[in-house]
Amino acid sequence: MERTLKNVFVKGPISSAFIGNSIAKHQSKTTIGAHNIFLGQVRADVINEKTVTAIDYSAYEDMANEKFHEIREDAFKKFNLTCMHIYHSSGRVNVGEICLFVFVSSPRRKEVFKALEYIVERIKVDVPVFGKEIFEDTSHQWKTNT
Repeated sequence: MERTLKNVFVKGPISSAFIGNSIAKHQSKTTIGAHNIFLGQVRADVINEKTVTAIDYSAYEDMANEKFHEIREDAFKKFNLTCMHIYHSSGRVNVGEICLFVFVSSPRRKEVFKALEYIVERIKVDVPVFGKEIFEDTSHQWKTNT
């Protein structure tokens, strides 16, 4: 079953209330036996003696949403998943705030572990999302994924 293309972008940080609400919505789905969640959080990295205070995320959203969709479709083909949700921040996210939320569900626990790692690694490699690191002195540079 082909799923519809979704906009995964959330303006600013992804709140704990949003994450909690997502989890709560799945309690009525009684075929699910396991969930796994990845939360990407902005770190206070020190680069050239300057501390990151925020990351400003931007993307070619249409292209990025297509890549997220492709990753979603591939994961559903590869793993026995019941549900999958991906949300990524756009705009400014301060240190300590959540910028990526990936939530997978399956009847069995082993599937969610394998699927989540696969999805997050694909996102890091394939999706055109860019982060501008903002330092405490307001200077900035483009982030390099590692």
